[in-house]
Amino acid sequence: MSIEARSQSPRATRSPRRIRPSADRGEKSEVRSIRLKFFLVIFSLFTIHFSLFTFADAKVYIDITSPEKTRFPIAIQEFNGAEGKDITDIIRNDLDITGFFMCIDKNSYIESPAQAFDSKNWRIIGAEAVIKGTVSVDQNLSVRVSLYDVFDGVEILRKEYKGQRSSIRQIAHAAANDIYRHITGEDGIFRTKAAFIAEDEDKKGLYIMDWDGAEIKRLGIRGDFVLQPHWSKDGTKIVYSSERSRQWGIYLLDFTKMTERKIFSSNGLNMAGNFFPNGDEIVFSSSKDETYGIYSLKIAESKITRITSGRGIDVSPSVSPDGKQIVLVSDRGGSPQIYIMSSKGYDVRRLTFEGFYNTSPSWSPDGKRIIFVGRNAGKNQIFIIAPDGSGRTMLTDTGNNEDPSFSPNGGFIIFSSDRDGIKGIYIMRANGESQKKITPAWLKASNPKWSPN
Repeated sequence: MSIEARSQSPRATRSPRRIRPSADRGEKSEVRSIRLKFFLVIFSLFTIHFSLFTFADAKVYIDITSPEKTRFPIAIQEFNGAEGKDITDIIRNDLDITGFFMCIDKNSYIESPAQAFDSKNWRIIGAEAVIKGTVSVDQNLSVRVSLYDVFDGVEILRKEYKGQRSSIRQIAHAAANDIYRHITGEDGIFRTKAAFIAEDEDKKGLYIMDWDGAEIKRLGIRGDFVLQPHWSKDGTKIVYSSERSRQWGIYLLDFTKMTERKIFSSNGLNMAGNFFPNGDEIVFSSSKDETYGIYSLKIAESKITRITSGRGIDVSPSVSPDGKQIVLVSDRGGSPQIYIMSSKGYDVRRLTFEGFYNTSPSWSPDGKRIIFVGRNAGKNQIFIIAPDGSGRTMLTDTGNNEDPSFSPNGGFIIFSSDRDGIKGIYIMRANGESQKKITPAWLKASNPKWSPN
């Protein structure tokens, strides 16, 4: 079976040009031409070919929903050559950062990479699975990866990946995805990205990076403030808020057309929420009518509809994955709390009752959980709760933690924290375990949002 997938080549990236605004012709909708070859790099610079040789019957080796904290012991033999070492290191880091795997120290290995797999050599060091691979390099790169079950003594996955020589990271992430899926039965996250905001020459800028914090790229989009990026469901667009020329607007970055345009602006504060599932409608909050309310915007028609009414402050809306509900923050009860309503504004009910300050709600991909930020002992912490209000659990407890966003498989959360003195971006499992910073110490970063694919 052959599979062809489009991917990106970070190492082939040329220095991105900054976005230049088009001339203002008095149009209501400002269009900015994006001449960043970088966007082509993100989505379609090279092709990786995958050839599947063998795939054993599905067997789940790790139940990722289990409360048990035992890590699955796996050995990863170093692939041959300089490229092979890089690929091995990336696969090891991908698996290790999930918190589900214990990568056995290579100094304990008995079997050399050149030897054929022999389960006896791995049982003695406690490995339950072994990854072996070979790399061949000419004009392109060919990587063969095998995964072995130590107890059964069989090869359970063999796959070949072909791509440009500059595609090492993408090949390694693709291999890690396949290994993760075969061992856990769940989709991996290793080829995903995150959009986030960082300081950019005394202004705020929009950035993109790989899920593990590597290959950080500045998109050239800047304003006095840039906040709250949100991906479309297909990953081809990002909507965000930006203050430019002392006015808050909501902007749409379209990777397929390589354009940025202002889709809404008004007096007051306008803050982007996420997309509805159809990809052509967003939810947002605005004080354009002198009261903070929740609105929907059909982008193609530039049609705005107010969803909430009343004199309270309603902000931070997030549409559920099925588009039927909206979770939001409102002070209608006297303090900022999380509420849920239908996408038309009906059937409003309060979700949080503990704490005097709860904000920044976001849905899990399956719609069964909501993460939000709540104040605890004077610090902002990340909580998780079910849509019916049950199971409220605090996931963080060190420093101030904000801006939570689920991974596309729902197994992990990305967030910002100032726990080490400067605000950076971290990831953790959805139960709060395995918290790890992924942005460099020198970069002040916040507002991360995980890509859907």
